[in-house]
Amino acid sequence: MEIIKVMPRGYCQGVVRAILIAKKTVKENPNTPVTMLGMIVHNQFVVDACKNLGIQFVEDTNQTRLSLLDQIHEGIVIFTAHGVSDAVKQKAKDKNLICVDATCPDVIRTHTLVQQHVQDGDVIYIGKKNHPESEGTVGLSNRVHLVTSIDDVDALKDKNLENILITNQTTLSMLDTAKIINHCKTLFPDATIAKEICNATTKRQEAVLQLKEVDLLIVVGDKRSNNSNQLANIANKAGIQESYLIDSVFDLKEDMIRNHKRIAITSGSSTPNSITDQVVDFLSTYAKTGVWQLPTEVNVQLI
Repeated sequence: MEIIKVMPRGYCQGVVRAILIAKKTVKENPNTPVTMLGMIVHNQFVVDACKNLGIQFVEDTNQTRLSLLDQIHEGIVIFTAHGVSDAVKQKAKDKNLICVDATCPDVIRTHTLVQQHVQDGDVIYIGKKNHPESEGTVGLSNRVHLVTSIDDVDALKDKNLENILITNQTTLSMLDTAKIINHCKTLFPDATIAKEICNATTKRQEAVLQLKEVDLLIVVGDKRSNNSNQLANIANKAGIQESYLIDSVFDLKEDMIRNHKRIAITSGSSTPNSITDQVVDFLSTYAKTGVWQLPTEVNVQLI
């Protein structure tokens, strides 16, 4: 049994930046309540580690960031790496909250692009429904139209869209996004395209697609993490027969691993390196010894 460590893996720069901002905010404001508007990133281990620093969280997948603000009454509010709309920022200011913005620079770039374009045109935004990044971008203007599938694109044919820009959520599958963009171009041939899948997401997906003679891919990441899910989904396109998305080493079962010859391990960009390293170390030891003995706890190091 061979264990292949896929590179790159672990935190992207946007996640590192968000965590450092959160830690700095708590350290510099020891007597002020600090609340994160949603999950800082989609990884429960990171959220729990931030809670241990004293950060409170308001999160409900059935509510928008705008409505979640109703639960924060004082102190500092941190906007997550996924970004928020201008309406959220304004509401926070109206509530006299101190705003700290941890939005990923790649998301900020997309927001700037969209805000400039909607002044004289429409934006077709390829994204995941109810995802905070999509919510923040679509909330910038009523001229931003969310599409999640080719059927959604077809529904825009009679909308009289003008001067169209096509762009996307930064953590999507580059293959699936390309399919939707190509369909958009058949209906709106004069549209401008601005592919905004972030470099970290692209490199991780490309690394999986380049794997050869691998019969199992293990992705370490939270099931709410879109970029982690995309890595697992792309395995089939890479010719890998099986793939699993796991939170940590404790999700591994010997039946998953037995009878596989070449096992590749990667992780989402919001997964702490320490958790992925623990999976790699455990499976490497198992490959050498054949002994299945899980550790006593998950090794979580925030940064």
